[in-house]
Amino acid sequence: MSDTPAFSLEDLAGSRFPLLEYAPDATLIVDADGRIRLLNAQAERLFGYYREELIGQPIEMLIPARYRTRHVGERKGYYHDPHVRPMGVGLELNGLRKNGSEFPVEISLSPVNTSDGTFVSASIRDSSERKAFERRLQELNTELETAGRAKDQFLASMSHELRTPLNAIIGFTGTLLMQLPGPLNPEQERQLEIVQSSAQHLLSLINDILDLARIESGKIELHFEPIVVREVVDDVASTLAALALEKELEFTTQIADAGEPIVTDRRALRQILLNLANNALKYTEAGGVRIDVWSSNANGRSAIAFSVSDTGIGIKPEDRERLFQAFKQLDPSNTRRHQGTGLGLYLCRNLSSMLGGELTVTSEYGKGSTFTFTLPR
Repeated sequence: MSDTPAFSLEDLAGSRFPLLEYAPDATLIVDADGRIRLLNAQAERLFGYYREELIGQPIEMLIPARYRTRHVGERKGYYHDPHVRPMGVGLELNGLRKNGSEFPVEISLSPVNTSDGTFVSASIRDSSERKAFERRLQELNTELETAGRAKDQFLASMSHELRTPLNAIIGFTGTLLMQLPGPLNPEQERQLEIVQSSAQHLLSLINDILDLARIESGKIELHFEPIVVREVVDDVASTLAALALEKELEFTTQIADAGEPIVTDRRALRQILLNLANNALKYTEAGGVRIDVWSSNANGRSAIAFSVSDTGIGIKPEDRERLFQAFKQLDPSNTRRHQGTGLGLYLCRNLSSMLGGELTVTSEYGKGSTFTFTLPR
C-alpha cells in the first residue's frame, strides 16, 4: 500500500471535503512559504477580506506589523517540526483586520498532509469577549479583595468599639448588684438584673458574629499547645453554673479517662464545649445537663471524645439537616422563647473541623439530645 495521501489541495477546496467551509472557526490553509492557499467563509468574516484578496498572500498580512518579523521565524520553525498545537495554549496573539483594527485571537495549528505536500491548517477564534470577561472578572476580584480588607478593618474596629462599652456596662452593673456603692431596693435590683442580662446577651451575639466573620475570612488563628482537659471542662462548668442554678437544673461533669494532656487550641475547645453546654441548658427546662469525657478511637487513631447530654426538648429528625447551618433557628418565629443568632452550632462544627475533629448529634424528640465531639490526639 502507498503512504501517499489520497487527496490533494484541490480536494480540500472542493465538495469532497465540505467540512473546511462549514467549520465553526475561521480556518486558513498555509503552505511552506507562509502563503495562504485556502480559507473558509468564517475567515472572510473575521478579517474583513474577500477570499480572492487573501489567496496567495503571506499569512503575515493578518498579523500586526510589529509582530511580523518574529512570526516569520516562528512559522519556519514550526514547519521543521509540524505538530498539533491546541487552541488556547496561553499565547498572547493578535489578529489584524482589513480596516486596520487589532483584536486578540486564539489559534490552533495542525499539519495537513496531501498529495501536493504538507500544509498547515490554522483555526482562528476571536477572543475579544473572553478577554473582556477576564478583565471584568479581575476587576471584580480586586473589588472583592478591597471590600474584604475594609470588612476586616471594620470588624477589628467594631470588636473593640462594641465590646468595650458593653464590658463596662456589665462590670458596673455587677458592682451595683453586689451593693458595693450602697443598698438597692427590690425594684432597682430587678431592673439592674435586666440590664445585666441584656448586656450579656448582646455581648454573646456580637462575639458570635465576629467569630463567624473571622472563620469565613480564614483570619481566625489557632494556637496549638498541650491542654489539660479537666481544666477546660471545669472552666466551662464554672462559667455556666449560675445559669444551671437559676433554672434549677442538675449540671454535672464526668471525666472517665482523659489520659495525658492533648495538643489543641484551648480557646477553640473551650468555645465548642461552652456553646454546646449553653445550648443544652437553654433548651432544657427540667432534669439536667452532663458533660462526659473519655478516651476513644477515630479512624483507627487514638482520640478523646467529649459529649454534652441534656434532658431537653430534643430535635425532630426533619430538623437535623439544618441544625448546623448558619443563622438557622429550629423555631424561627419572632416570638420564640430562646433568643440567639443561630450561629452557635455552626461555629462549633467549623471549629471542630479546624481542630481536626468531628461533631455529631443523636437526639430523641421530647427526651433530649447528645452532641459528641471527637478529637484525635
